[in-house]
Amino acid sequence: MNFKKLPKIELHCHLDGSVRPETIIELAKIEGIELPSYDIETITNIMTAPMECTSLNEYLEKFEIPVAIMQSKENLKRITYELMEDSAKENIKYIEIRFASLLHTNKGLSSEEIIQSVLEGIKEGEKNYDIKGNLILSFLRHMPAETIYEVIEAGKKYLGDGVVAIDLCASEDKGFCEKFIQPFLLGKEYGYKVTIHAGETGIGENVLDAVQMLGAERIGHGIHIKNCKEAYDIVKEKNIVLEMCPTSNVQTKAVDSFEVHPILDFHKDGIKVTINTDNRTVSNTTLTKECHVIKDNFNIDLDIYKNIYFNSVNAAFIDCQTKENLKNLLTELD
Repeated sequence: MNFKKLPKIELHCHLDGSVRPETIIELAKIEGIELPSYDIETITNIMTAPMECTSLNEYLEKFEIPVAIMQSKENLKRITYELMEDSAKENIKYIEIRFASLLHTNKGLSSEEIIQSVLEGIKEGEKNYDIKGNLILSFLRHMPAETIYEVIEAGKKYLGDGVVAIDLCASEDKGFCEKFIQPFLLGKEYGYKVTIHAGETGIGENVLDAVQMLGAERIGHGIHIKNCKEAYDIVKEKNIVLEMCPTSNVQTKAVDSFEVHPILDFHKDGIKVTINTDNRTVSNTTLTKECHVIKDNFNIDLDIYKNIYFNSVNAAFIDCQTKENLKNLLTELD
């Protein structure tokens, strides 16, 4: 299979983890921001997590430099546009980009300005390339729950015009869902869809909480439902879709190696799985590479790829007509 030519869907991609290193250097020079180095190879190495990361926390350290650069409307728009461009060039037809807007207020931008700038980058990418995009508003779990309301209110006016969902991400502790129940109830009332990072770092119970307490329709990663029967069962019974990111999962030690990644076992047992990059730069990957990882380790055939592609389309936070158009891209290959 030529994965690069096949149409692809990306449901789990972090904006600040997918910044071109050359863009970081260029923008830092323009704005007088000090970097540890202005050598492309050095910056690339600093921004890329090793495969032998000791934990999720070590992996998350790689976001510090991109976030420092992403503090202006112009930079946010450009970096988003470049992600759309990079994705389109590997035949991704639809992408949901997520980011934590509260990380980008250091120079005085409001939540609305930040969201609008990223949406402008998405729309410009749509105009110039054969790709559609939407935005997921993420919140860091270690931030006070009350700070979420500001972003939920700011994003409300863009629902149906680029903003589609809310998310929780960053370091994962057991039982994190409880303190976020009220803001997520409000978000759902406004019309936000819900996807939650959970079960990434060994705590399968968090997936159960994300579904029952926060109304999660999709789960970011969800690896460790394999260690929690209640979480496994609710994901299967409710057709909760897992946004799986093989390379990232190995790097963060969610799994020890590609060979023991549960994606194919989940798929064979009827759990809806999808393939995603998580962070293109931090994980030094593309969606094409992620497909090859699954192919090389599990020898998936075109039928399995199609099933996973259709899982992604069905789970996407988009209208029915766009879903039909995306499905037709693959059925036309028959």
